[in-house]
This record gives sequence, C-alpha cells and structure tokens, in this order.
Amino acid sequence: MLPLSIGVIAPAAQAQFSDSYNFLKAVRERKGEEAEKFLSEPGTVIVNTRDGSTGETALHIVIQRRDATWLIYLLQKGANPALSDKKGTTPLMLATQLGYVEGIETLIAKNAQVDQSNRSGETALILAVQLRNAEAVRALLKAGANPDKKDSRAGYSARDYAQMDGRAGAIVSIIENFDKTGASKKADDLNFKGIGDSK
Repeated sequence: MLPLSIGVIAPAAQAQFSDSYNFLKAVRERKGEEAEKFLSEPGTVIVNTRDGSTGETALHIVIQRRDATWLIYLLQKGANPALSDKKGTTPLMLATQLGYVEGIETLIAKNAQVDQSNRSGETALILAVQLRNAEAVRALLKAGANPDKKDSRAGYSARDYAQMDGRAGAIVSIIENFDKTGASKKADDLNFKGIGDSK
C-alpha cells in the first residue's frame, strides 16, 4: 500500500512546479533537451522568466558559471540582457562583478545597455573601476559606456572613483586615453571648418 501512495503523491507534487521553475531548473542543471522543450513552444517568453525568490533570469544563472555556450544559446533564443534581479543587477553587471570579460563582450554584442544602473545607480563601468578590472573597463568604454555617469548613492562617476583610488592609476589612464582616442577623436574627425567659407 505504501509504495502505491507514494506513486500517487509524486506526480501531483511534480505537477505543482510551474514551467518557469522547471525551465530555470533545466538551465541550472545544464539539461539542454529539457530547456529546449520549453523554448520551442510557439510564442513562449519563458526565456525571460525570473526566479521567484531572487529575480534571477536564465542569463544570470549561466553567467554565474561563466558558461559561454549557454549564454550564446539563450541570447539567440531571445533572452533580454536588460532584465535585472531583485537587487537591480543586470547580467552585464554580474559578468563585470565576476570579471567575466568574454561574457561582457557577448552581452554587448547582443545590445546589452551599458549604462543601465542598479539600485545604487552604479553602472557596469563603475563596478569595473571599483574592481580595478582594466580589461572590463576597456570593453565597456569601447561599447560606449559613459565614464561620467554618476551613481545615486555617493554621486560619483566611474572617472571619479578611478581618480579617488590611489591604486587605480592604470584605470585613470585607460579612461583618459579613451577620451583622447575614442570620443574626442571621433569629434575631431567631424571637422567641418572651412566648409561653406568660399562663396
């Protein structure tokens, strides 16, 4: 009698788990075929579902384990890199916090918003500067991150944090050199002086 009752309860308990829960579970456990079942349903938006307790999306999960294959796969399936967890952390910010530069570059290639802020107003670039991760700083600046966007907690920008940190001289140089070779150079290229002067 006991084995039969267990067999009756188990399917009922399994049925209580939502598709969202089971999809995120498949992503966590790297079960590609299981995840594909959910993602292949017509009109599904499950790829952007959030964990009920943390707010994490599938992108957050695969970035935590630095899984480039799953990251690319989920982005191809329409995963939204702008969705943040309950702390306001986007996948790009999480990749930055982990020093996962390949992930940063992959997300940027799929139009992740580089100047999106968390609840403290921190951008991925501010986080990269605070962590003194020169490679991440370069990748974010190259993607158009604004070094002068200030956070809401302290009112400082990535440039400010770099200049205040006595050990971040290399980061200050990267920001200043980017200004000279990046944004400023582009402005110089658009030199229309002399056009229309001759009549």
